[in-house]
Amino acid sequence: MPFSFTNSKGTSYILHQKTTTLKNGNTQNIFFFAKEAREGALDAVPDGYQVAESRNGLPVLKRSS
Repeated sequence: MPFSFTNSKGTSYILHQKTTTLKNGNTQNIFFFAKEAREGALDAVPDGYQVAESRNGLPVLKRSS
C-alpha cells in the first residue's frame, strides 16, 4: 500500500520516486507527491527524510536533521 499524506485541508497525496539521468550522465532520484497512485509509488518515507506541509498545503519531503 503506497504511503499517503493528508494535509490540513483534508486532501490526500501519495509519495512517488522517479530516477532521472542528468546531462552529465549521473542519475538522481526525485521524490514527489501526486493525488493519484502512479508508477513509482513508495510504501514508506525514505530513511533520512520527513514529510512537511508548505504554507499552501502541499506536502514536501525534507531531510531529517
